Amino acid sequence: MKIAQRFISILAAVATLSLAACAPTAHRQGTGEYIDDAVITSKVKAAFAADPTVKATEVKVDTFKGTVQLSGFVESRESAQKAVQLAREVQGVREVHNNTSIK
Repeated sequence: MKIAQRFISILAAVATLSLAACAPTAHRQGTGEYIDDAVITSKVKAAFAADPTVKATEVKVDTFKGTVQLSGFVESRESAQKAVQLAREVQGVREVHNNTSIK
């Protein structure tokens, strides 16, 4: 009986620690947030690919907790502004930081 109680106690402790490890913090995403951000990144990249003024292969998109950061190179200021506009139009985007550079 004591072995079964120890096993259950250890199993409960491992489960508790596993759940705590998945919890989000200010500097780390939870599992759900990571998936949401991956979806947002994919949608922003798809919007770039569909627009002829933004070269999707030259603009990097990173998303953290709904904040999209754009970096890389663009042809013109108008192209950078269009990239920001397209990113803002994606559902779930809270904020867009534009760190692109003009070639």
